Amino acid sequence: MAKHLNLTRVLLLISLLWTLGLIMLGAWVRLHDAGLGCPDWPGCYGRITPPEAAHEIAHAERHFGGDVNPGKGWKEMIHRYAVGGYGLLLLLTCALLWRQRRQHALPAWLVLAPLAVLVFQALLGMWTVTLKLMPAVVTAHLLGGMSLLALLAALAARDTLAPLQPQRGLTLLATTALLLCIAQIALGGWVSSNYAALACNGFPACQGGFAPPPGLAEALRPDRALGLGADGQPLSIDHLAAIHWLHRLGALLLSLAIVLTLWRSWRIAPRHAALLLSALLLQVLLGVANVEFGLPLPLAVAHNGGAALLLIVLTTLVVRCRQEARHAEPFTRLSFSR
Repeated sequence: MAKHLNLTRVLLLISLLWTLGLIMLGAWVRLHDAGLGCPDWPGCYGRITPPEAAHEIAHAERHFGGDVNPGKGWKEMIHRYAVGGYGLLLLLTCALLWRQRRQHALPAWLVLAPLAVLVFQALLGMWTVTLKLMPAVVTAHLLGGMSLLALLAALAARDTLAPLQPQRGLTLLATTALLLCIAQIALGGWVSSNYAALACNGFPACQGGFAPPPGLAEALRPDRALGLGADGQPLSIDHLAAIHWLHRLGALLLSLAIVLTLWRSWRIAPRHAALLLSALLLQVLLGVANVEFGLPLPLAVAHNGGAALLLIVLTTLVVRCRQEARHAEPFTRLSFSR
């Protein structure tokens, strides 16, 4: 039994890290403008590898139209190969967790939810290509990946981290911060999928002021194609700046919620609070650096990773706050309360 528990723990950790890697790899593909490097799905120009030889490229251009870029095709296919291996790993991990769910008091929905999200993620991946990077679909795809990360973090936290003793207001504050973090990730996805990361010239002001630029309501409409409004007209720089402005406002609200959470959690879980503070400072610095340095690729990818790290830390804190004492033996019990 101990071997089975150790295997489950290892697979759960690998799944968590693989999810984080996929989120950052997806950001790398998107920021390389390679999301349509393969115009079909799940293959690439009807093949399992991108066309590279001259005759293969000529054949792909005749049948699919447009210019073929093997480099972008490989970036997209590397991401798809990684997703395929991840799917097998997640299926095995959830199968082992399902067998042990009663022993470790794991809710059935929490064990099955990652698989359900994975199926929906596959559909979103297909729609991302077939709908030509429609911002609503691309943002939903990012949220799906982050949802997988949060679910796996919750599963790991339930059986590796000690519950926190009840603290007045902490559960509500931590939950609020988590919900704001999810909303901020959605806004970040909307910024990225609309290519609005550099629409605000300067920090902290946006286009020389702090008021929202015009066109925010139009820019937030989900029923529009990339670069266009719902009426089919191209979006202006003001529309893109309005998206970026809202993301900055979300960052401010999330930071305030996290500061309040830190205030309530520092005494009973100082190590977890220190990790939360570090994750917040890292993400803020990465956000500012991306604006000031013109969105260099390593910093942009790191900003996605920072959001994922912040989500993990907040998810595990909420789980520790809400987790009730259980009689079942955990995989391993680590205490972060000292």
